[in-house]
Order: sequence, then structure tokens, then C-alpha cells
Amino acid sequence: MFVLVAALLLLGVVLGTVAHVPVPVSIAVAVVIGAWLFLFAGRERLTRRRHQR
Repeated sequence: MFVLVAALLLLGVVLGTVAHVPVPVSIAVAVVIGAWLFLFAGRERLTRRRHQR
């Protein structure tokens, strides 16, 4: 339950921040976060494939 409350609080803070910054800054940050998630997912996939053999 505490994790859910913390996640909702963090979401509220992030959405509040996005509402006050210019659109190009929001898009740039979204691209950076998306790239980081893409790289993280790729690294995790490679790690799991190596350990399955």
C-alpha cells in the first residue's frame, strides 16, 4: 500500500513539473527517458538469454 501511495505521489510531482516547463523541454526529457528504458530493456534481454543456456 505504501508503494502505491509513493508511486501516486511521485506521479503527481512529475505531472506538476511537466505542466510548468516548456513543451520542447518535456519532449526532450521524454526522449531521454525512453532511450534509457530502451537500452535497459535490451541489456536485460541479453542478460537473460546468456543465463538461459
